[in-house]
Amino acid sequence: MNLTNPNHIRALLTRHGFRFSKSMGQNFLIEDWVPQQIADAAGLSEDCGVLEIGPGIGPLTVQLARRAGKVAAVELDRSLLPILEETLADCPNTQVIPGDVMKLDLNELVAEQFPGLMVKACANLPYNITTPVITKLLESRLFVSITVMIQREVARRICASPDSPDRGAFSLFCQYHARCELLFDVGPECFLPAPKVTSSVVRLTPLAAPPVDADPEALFAVIRSAFAQRRKTLLNALSAVYGNRFSKDQLRQILHECGLPESVRGERLSLDEFSRLSKNLQSQ
Repeated sequence: MNLTNPNHIRALLTRHGFRFSKSMGQNFLIEDWVPQQIADAAGLSEDCGVLEIGPGIGPLTVQLARRAGKVAAVELDRSLLPILEETLADCPNTQVIPGDVMKLDLNELVAEQFPGLMVKACANLPYNITTPVITKLLESRLFVSITVMIQREVARRICASPDSPDRGAFSLFCQYHARCELLFDVGPECFLPAPKVTSSVVRLTPLAAPPVDADPEALFAVIRSAFAQRRKTLLNALSAVYGNRFSKDQLRQILHECGLPESVRGERLSLDEFSRLSKNLQSQ
């Protein structure tokens, strides 16, 4: 069975009485090059274990299983379980785990499913859970790489450089934890049903150590304050959050000591600059 052929997909879904769920953001791939390229981008081998989130009917799962030693696919929609039992029948190195990845203990799952294997994550993520899932995967520090297809807008935000209008607090969170690469786009025509937006594949390679020497809690408090009202200058954004500790003139002086003009906005700053700023605020 070709799991990216629209006619085969419709026959499969009809046979199992499956109905798409808008709340779960279900869009199934209908171009075979897409799961192949995603699996290739993950850089898999027999010594790899792969966590997949939201396998759908399994086209990416099959490609992962052909390349990796073991695949564990977490699926929330129980109506897909009998379909996956059929479509993954020829993938003995794959296990489907019913459940919500946001409620699972990743340490337990990885220890149970992938003993002795180098562990990676790879998925076609539903748009509505992209940010919390990526956050959980990165904070777990369990994965050698995370290769996911997500909404292009979010992908650009993750990989945004200073000066980019796409840059925000989530950009800096991801770049604090990983090297972020935007790989390729996937158009709406590659899905059934077709979404209203373009998707992109990104690869996040977690860093062995943080790229800046700063207290993470203090650093991200400053980053969140800088983007809380992104139209404001950094001076005004900081004043709104730290005004009970510092006068505006004191904050202006702190920015000056960090080599930052008072008119600068948060999206212009690098992680290094945010690190210096957070240390300076802490030391006052």
